[in-house]
Amino acid sequence: MDDNQARIYYLYHSGFALKYRGNLLIFDYYSDQSESGARGLGEGTISPEDLRDARKVYVFVSHSHYDHYNPVIYDWMDINENIHYFLSFEVEAPAGNLRYQSMAPYEEYTDDGISVKTYNSTDLGVSFQVTVDGLKVFHAGDLNCWYWYYESTLQELKEDKGNFLRALDKMGDMSVDIAFFPVDPRLKEYYYMGGEYFIKRFKPKVFIPMHFGEEYGITSEFAQRVKALDTTRVVELSHRGQEIIF
Repeated sequence: MDDNQARIYYLYHSGFALKYRGNLLIFDYYSDQSESGARGLGEGTISPEDLRDARKVYVFVSHSHYDHYNPVIYDWMDINENIHYFLSFEVEAPAGNLRYQSMAPYEEYTDDGISVKTYNSTDLGVSFQVTVDGLKVFHAGDLNCWYWYYESTLQELKEDKGNFLRALDKMGDMSVDIAFFPVDPRLKEYYYMGGEYFIKRFKPKVFIPMHFGEEYGITSEFAQRVKALDTTRVVELSHRGQEIIF
């Protein structure tokens, strides 16, 4: 494997794994069972072998909603002791010898292997900006323009959009190589709004949709909608375990 390549695996919903220069980064791990019953990144799950093969393992939990957080992640300490957890402030860490940071919005952590900065969410928890060996990764968690047009008043819609745009403004001139960001079909025809704003603002090199459950087609619809924004490659997802090379 080219040491300068990042290999990204779509796990499920908002869950991703990223392998880069001996590091394994895992975001918002949720579903621990594959359709086939087999384990491994190519099946959309984390296997003991995946953890053993990594020099360092970093695990991120953006918030405590069940579709972003599975406590099975703490069992991984028994497989690779060189593991570090980054938990949203409202996630309760288990007692014991857990190496972790509990992070509220707009906090920073840096050591000799990784730099992590948190930003706000427009729902619960935080979003993460992560830099590892020069690679800049953003995972939005539930940060999105939640434009619930069919459920909200016009005033609520205005406030929701304003809150989202202010959250982006507070990120300043953030540089992003790889962005994981919600493209949620429950928003119906407004599914694209948050992602399109994010691409226009930060111009990530790669944008990977998430938070769409089984509705994979929404990733192709989004890619077609924003194809004129040619600063960014939008990945179309089709199955769990899909590998993306950056």
